[in-house]
Amino acid sequence: MSGIDACLLEVMRLPGARSAAVVDWISGLALGVAGDAPGGDHEAAACETAELARMVAENRSFGPLAAPTPQEFDTAPSVEDVIATNSDSYHLLRFVTGALEGTLFLHLWLARDEGNLALARIRLGEIADRMVL
Repeated sequence: MSGIDACLLEVMRLPGARSAAVVDWISGLALGVAGDAPGGDHEAAACETAELARMVAENRSFGPLAAPTPQEFDTAPSVEDVIATNSDSYHLLRFVTGALEGTLFLHLWLARDEGNLALARIRLGEIADRMVL
């Protein structure tokens, strides 16, 4: 089990990592950041990525194939991660289950020419599973 700072340092060791953050998708607050901020502002990036995460997490169309029970709607999102791409980078949002009732996600900003999206997705999942507050 690792704390937020240790997790962020581990994420930043991924090839091509430009920044990493732990964000609460309900409030849009960053609980920890590392690296350069997308757009130059960590707080703005946290709010903007939280909007995307919230939209995906609350949209039942992205849920499992089987219809969830009413109790499952009150838990963490069934979506594991969200990937947004642009011409020179990837943004990978990985939901952290178990922490703060499932309202956290890890945000990795990854340089497209230096990073490996598949590796980053796997490693981010492993890191998220070990993270504790």
